[in-house]
Amino acid sequence: FRSSYAASRKIEPFYKGGRVQVSRDGKFMFCPCGTRLNVIDVETGALLRSLEQDDQEDITSSILSPDDEILVTGSRALLLKQWNWRESKCVRTWKAVHVAPVASMAFDSTSTLLATGGCDSTIKIWDMIKQYCTHNLKGSSGVVHLVEFHPDISRLQLLSSSMDYKIRIWDLNSSKCVAVLDGHFSAVTCLAFAADGNTLISSGRDKICMVWNLKTRESKRTIPIYESVEAAILLPEKGDFSQLGVKKQGLHFLTAGSKGILKIWEVATAACVYTQPVSFEPVESKEEASEHSLTHCMLVPERNEIVTVSVEHNIVLYDAETLQLRKQLAGYNDEVLDVKFLGPGDSHIVVATNSPQLKVFELATSHCQILYGHTETILALDVFRKGLMFVSCAKDKSIRVWRMNKDGRVVCVAHGLGHAHGVGAVSCSRMKESFIVTSSQDCTIKVWNIPESLTSKAKAALISGPETLHAQVTERGHDKDINSVAVSPNDKLIATGSQDRLAKLWSCSDCSLLGVFTGHKRGIWCVQFSPVDQILATSSADGTLKLWGLQDFSCLKTFEGHDASVLKIIFVSRGTQLLSSGSDGLLKLWTIKTNECVKTLDGHEDKIWGLHSNKQDDMVVTASSDSSIVLWKDVTEIEQEEAQAKQEEQIMKEQELSNLLHEKRYLKALGLAISLDRPHTVLMVVKAILKESDGRKHLEENIVRLRKDQKEAVLTFLVTWNTNSRNCHEAQAVIETLLKHEAPDSLLQYSGIKSAVESLLPYTERHFQRLSRLLQASMFIDFMWQNMRLADASQQEDVTL
Repeated sequence: FRSSYAASRKIEPFYKGGRVQVSRDGKFMFCPCGTRLNVIDVETGALLRSLEQDDQEDITSSILSPDDEILVTGSRALLLKQWNWRESKCVRTWKAVHVAPVASMAFDSTSTLLATGGCDSTIKIWDMIKQYCTHNLKGSSGVVHLVEFHPDISRLQLLSSSMDYKIRIWDLNSSKCVAVLDGHFSAVTCLAFAADGNTLISSGRDKICMVWNLKTRESKRTIPIYESVEAAILLPEKGDFSQLGVKKQGLHFLTAGSKGILKIWEVATAACVYTQPVSFEPVESKEEASEHSLTHCMLVPERNEIVTVSVEHNIVLYDAETLQLRKQLAGYNDEVLDVKFLGPGDSHIVVATNSPQLKVFELATSHCQILYGHTETILALDVFRKGLMFVSCAKDKSIRVWRMNKDGRVVCVAHGLGHAHGVGAVSCSRMKESFIVTSSQDCTIKVWNIPESLTSKAKAALISGPETLHAQVTERGHDKDINSVAVSPNDKLIATGSQDRLAKLWSCSDCSLLGVFTGHKRGIWCVQFSPVDQILATSSADGTLKLWGLQDFSCLKTFEGHDASVLKIIFVSRGTQLLSSGSDGLLKLWTIKTNECVKTLDGHEDKIWGLHSNKQDDMVVTASSDSSIVLWKDVTEIEQEEAQAKQEEQIMKEQELSNLLHEKRYLKALGLAISLDRPHTVLMVVKAILKESDGRKHLEENIVRLRKDQKEAVLTFLVTWNTNSRNCHEAQAVIETLLKHEAPDSLLQYSGIKSAVESLLPYTERHFQRLSRLLQASMFIDFMWQNMRLADASQQEDVTL
């Protein structure tokens, strides 16, 4: 039996828009994410550290210095922060002096000067070493969204652009604007300097790039790009770019923009020499493609890579010389609606987010493939037994069958249309890759046969394009939306669960109704067949799970424990346990035999829509509306081993303790009893010491030699001893030693001293009163005895007389 799972990994959004930067060595990526700036390991895609703003305000701009040492962020609170990002420490915070948020930042090539362009039309320049503002440049109109230092630091020039679409050149010696380059008719998005320092290329959203001569400060050439350009990068002079159509010497640059396609242009001829081949259809209409549009692009010379960032927050790394895709990271998932393990060794997961695209993550590297095909939100997924083929269904009323090749690439091999409404649930055949069952909001279920050509000749499908599937059987199943559908392990039965509070069992061959399961008080969210028994499990919005017998359709067991709707259930531990996920973000593990909830796991903040276990049954993946995906590892054995080791250690210590007491080595015995947290044993040791001759003295010696934390533990123990008149003498003896040898100031440093004194006082007073009464009584006896002796003596005297 499983008893516990632990979250081994969490895939959550790390980029929500803004400027992405990469360190010079190409190992780290800096991605703004709301109030945080996340540092990502490019190799594994793992989140290394998160720099959080104290003021909880969104980061409006950030910049990494050319030497990778200084990271500066600006927030809506009009503060600038300098970070030592390797240690996640904020080194310095200062007021930006802008009266509106900072929109852009730039460092000079020596990493000593920082320029900030504000939404208040001013530019400020900061000396990062002496920590003061050196220039305040006024004269721009509107938001200054672009600032760049001239790479030749001896010129001391800064270029900026604002909402009037002009490029201004500022001379930092005189703090004046010395030239205005006017030519763009929309926002200027990027400035790129040639190696000679006299040629500048500017790109704009007016679908052109302009080449400027910085000596004459005039336009040399206008190059029409035919798309809104977000970034332009000059190709380095060193490097072999022949595969990108670069045949001649001379300046070439790369553009990225609204069509989502990288292009290479030759400056001399203004011609496009290379267009990147893409898998999606480029949109030629006036309404340009939104989901593929690129917002940033940068060159990482150290790794010879080009990094692009898309509108959908996907970060793609290409080989700079061939534009071959090296890696893709998904920066943001919207609500996650379903997730499944994929691949022969469950090496990947496929994720349906709140979008028409599917994401396939490779777990080892976080590399993400994005699958295009559906036109509306994908609602559900299911994977065939071998883990290479899977099915998706969406709001666009269609289903698609996908296949993973040996190299890990996923392609669509078939698609089918037929439902009148969005397809909300799908289930694959369990034994062979032979059929699919879907259910929809049109209250019908459909069975789709998969042609053998798909399973055997996958290559043919790649050449000819996806095959079209047709539904073999259609049956109206319920009166309301069907939320879930499942196929039995032997491929002979189908179960459906609906919003009408009923679950139904159907024959797979002809979709004839075999029986109805009634008992839930609200809609059913999920149905699952047991992998070993003739049992069906259902989960419902009434917060319960039920198990049903397939022979007589009776309810065998009901599991109560969720406070909210139970959205998904799966069988684990070979059908002996259930794992359920709720709309409150909790996972619960149930043992079927005892009806008890063994463990509740809290890893999400919102509804858990996706729940799936891997083939080896030792890992579970969950996906939630809070945009995060959590991988849970079975830690039952580890926890059992830890508990056993603890128990063995306890037994060994107890044995050692009894040996020490026997050998009268009291100091060690005291220390061990305290570490075992055994107040009674400590009391026995104290009593044993006091029984010795010179017991008080020995006790003092032993107590004084204890460490401070051990004395604190003894103090908490003696509070309990002092409540009992039998043990009060030992407690008082220890108190006396502590008060004698510890200065009042050091006693006040003890943790829990206040409550200890408050507890000790009333009982000590009571013991004192009791002893006073005892003393009085003993004095009275003594007095009586003396009187009796006197009377006795006088009688004897009379007799003798």
